[in-house]
Amino acid sequence: MSASDRGCPPFTGSDARQFDCAYGNYHVVMTKRSPTPVRFDPPVADRLVSFVTANPGMSLSSAANRLVDEALRMNEHPGIVFRAGPAGRRAALAGGPDVWEVIRAVRSAHETEPDLDRDRVLSLVSDNTGVARRLLSIAVRYWAAYPDEVDAEISAANAAEEAAEQSWQRERDLLAG
Repeated sequence: MSASDRGCPPFTGSDARQFDCAYGNYHVVMTKRSPTPVRFDPPVADRLVSFVTANPGMSLSSAANRLVDEALRMNEHPGIVFRAGPAGRRAALAGGPDVWEVIRAVRSAHETEPDLDRDRVLSLVSDNTGVARRLLSIAVRYWAAYPDEVDAEISAANAAEEAAEQSWQRERDLLAG
């Protein structure tokens, strides 16, 4: 039975309209491998459409891909969650800081105390931040699996801090006369 036989309007490029009409059927998710059929239960499909609506610029496919990827990462790394923010979604410790913040603190501790072993570096960071060593280890393991992603977040944070400091310095210089 075709979409028009089910009373669905012809597909005009709106993923959500096609999905709303046909979400009870199998959908093909395109990957670099072979197509993967996916069936969403109606309540899940409705929530996915709502998610796409709340995130302009995302397609159903990109939203489903991102959410499945995040769920798989959280499954691989218990204690990791994903948060939205001005810089986009990022990995964080459940009830704690973002992973990039932990990694930056670990690097800083290691640079300051290069002779400390892994356990002592984590203890130092834990003592200075109040984040439990167990959580720091979770963040380090996540970084080890996805270093490019976390390192890009650190670079972006460093650049934003540098720009803010330069702006503050220009204001200070102007007002100092």
